[in-house]
Amino acid sequence: MTLLFLSELYDYLTPKIAEDLFVDTTRGSKLRINFDVVFPSIPCNLLSLDAMDLSGEQHVNVQHNIYKRKLDLQGRPLQDPERQEHIGHSKDDSTNTTQGSTAEVTTPKCGSCYGANQRKINVKDAYRTKGWAVPPLKDIEQCVREGKLVESEELPKEGCQMYGYLEVNRVGGNFHIAPGKSFQHNHLHIHDVQQYKTKDFDLSHRIRHLSFGYNIPGKTNPIDGTEFTTEKGPKTITYYVKIVPTTYERVDGSTLSTNQFSVTQHQKSLQMGLGESGLPGVFFTYELSPMMVKYTEKHKSLGHFLTGVCAIIGGIYTVAGLIDAAIYHSHRALQRKIEIGKAT
Repeated sequence: MTLLFLSELYDYLTPKIAEDLFVDTTRGSKLRINFDVVFPSIPCNLLSLDAMDLSGEQHVNVQHNIYKRKLDLQGRPLQDPERQEHIGHSKDDSTNTTQGSTAEVTTPKCGSCYGANQRKINVKDAYRTKGWAVPPLKDIEQCVREGKLVESEELPKEGCQMYGYLEVNRVGGNFHIAPGKSFQHNHLHIHDVQQYKTKDFDLSHRIRHLSFGYNIPGKTNPIDGTEFTTEKGPKTITYYVKIVPTTYERVDGSTLSTNQFSVTQHQKSLQMGLGESGLPGVFFTYELSPMMVKYTEKHKSLGHFLTGVCAIIGGIYTVAGLIDAAIYHSHRALQRKIEIGKAT
């Protein structure tokens, strides 16, 4: 009886979740994207994060609320997380490559822009402003002097963990993590990977976490812990995400607006230099469902609980009475047989 009562009490105190489906009429809110991705074979200095949506809004080389952590080849952290402000060589790399020439370090020199006619800015930025193709870096005086000719095979043998969150418009779009510095030119989104050997790119990665909004109690994200291994070379790895807006209403009346999602994955190998369009990197393309799911926590009423307790008590006494009656009548019948001498 005590066990049944405790079971009923636990059932009464534990809220039940009711699910409802209806058309999503919410507008104007932002979509929060939380992610944590590890690239075991690409250094942090090479990776950039960009986001764009169907409304035309673009975020190039996102840095706000985004952190990078250098990892060794075994995945162990080499330093504390930090915000990445430059894509390419770090300041330490540039300093180390110029230690041999004190005159070059202490006396800045503005070299030629090779026809781009843009002084005191990065040569490659000057070419992009003009809409010209950037020449080989070995032919640019500044790049030779500042040690910017390192190709991917000469980059540090380390990995990178990139994590943080984005807030984007609540419309379809994509965000991607790709090698090279990103920029816009003539309404085109471009990543500068000219100084790197794309055949050495290893885009193998592990998605530690991906969610859109806050976590719902009892629900898990479908690709958390997913590991994707691929061969070296330029590849476009795309995750197609279908987002379902979700509302979670607690017993106390507070409401949590978040999202659930499903995902499929596709990989495409690129032939760089043969006129094939595409960008090497990991892409997350998402679209929102017009339907919304609502989860509502509900408690049993006190009357329902008391009815259950009474049913337990009444059921126990009824069963006990039936057992007692059966034992009593069996004993009386046996006594009668003994009295008339028919018992064996």
